[in-house]
Amino acid sequence: MTNELSKGSRERRIKDKDLFETVEEVFDTKTVMTIYELMKRRVLRRVNGVISAGKEARIYLAYSFNKDPLAVKIYLTSTAEFRKGVVKYIAGDPRFNGVNIGGIRRLIYLWAKKEFRNLKRMYEVGVRVPKPIAVLNNVLVMEFIGEEGLRYPLLKEVWKELSREELLKVYELLIEEIKKIYCLAKLVHADLSEFNVMVKPGGVPVIIDVSQSVSIDHPYAEEFLVRDIRNIYDFFYSEVGLEVADFKDILKEVRSCRGVKEDLSQE
Repeated sequence: MTNELSKGSRERRIKDKDLFETVEEVFDTKTVMTIYELMKRRVLRRVNGVISAGKEARIYLAYSFNKDPLAVKIYLTSTAEFRKGVVKYIAGDPRFNGVNIGGIRRLIYLWAKKEFRNLKRMYEVGVRVPKPIAVLNNVLVMEFIGEEGLRYPLLKEVWKELSREELLKVYELLIEEIKKIYCLAKLVHADLSEFNVMVKPGGVPVIIDVSQSVSIDHPYAEEFLVRDIRNIYDFFYSEVGLEVADFKDILKEVRSCRGVKEDLSQE
């Protein structure tokens, strides 16, 4: 019996070492078991340190069994203000009609699933977003956007280091991505800004953080679209100082694929 217990403990220690190279914070038991389950399913081989941290989630560098780098987004189940901030992005989305939101943990699980579905929908129509790999409970696994264990910078972090030609390229490609999200994926990002765009070498933008993205049939979809485009326009025109198309012209161009009637009096 003693030998069997020792063997079990040794196997668990080896398993822990393989899974977690660096533990940055203490997870609740259900989150730890979720990560173990993803390892059992051969989605994850090990999890390293934090790539980025926010109020609602932490993103970790991880590796697959093929040694490919992955990004693991873990939504914090103890976030007190989570419900208040996210319900408006779920209520009214026809994809979630009839879904029981339930308590905070169920809501967070639903939110992680929502981001996975949004990523999948965007990725499949060619939007530059991280490729979604798997989602389970509050853990989302996706493509790692970076190299040698370092993520690519956010637009907000790197724009001063780019030439005007590179910035113009980022801007033009970003407008194309917005159009693809709206016209092909039939979604609105709903929180797009210079903080949610990564920049790959060569000035190629990658859109991230799409958990709040809503269907174009959501009652606030047009309001969110206006806000997204306003954010991008204000950043490139006011902060960066680029000569870009007028805000209303950009909005009209994006909306044109659906034949949305223009009423810009309140915009």
